[in-house]
Amino acid sequence: MLGYFNTFIDIGLIICFLGAFGIFINKRNILLSVICIERIFYGLNFFLVAISRYLDDFFGEIFALFVLTLAAAESALALGLITLYFQTYGNVLLAEE
Repeated sequence: MLGYFNTFIDIGLIICFLGAFGIFINKRNILLSVICIERIFYGLNFFLVAISRYLDDFFGEIFALFVLTLAAAESALALGLITLYFQTYGNVLLAEE
């Protein structure tokens, strides 16, 4: 069981670090930054559920549901702000070169 647990923990952390890496690499596109933030939330959820299943506790899964709710609210707010930004500037790029 411990081998599978380490694999699930590694997968969750890799997903989370890929999201953080995507934010640091992407400097121009707002939409890709929002997608990378979502990837961080999903990696965190994967990590929380793996820890919860390993400890045989349901609080990690409940907390993962709250994180999913936060991610959905963040996506809705970000989409609205991106729409406003696009209407104002005509593109979704942060900086023009």
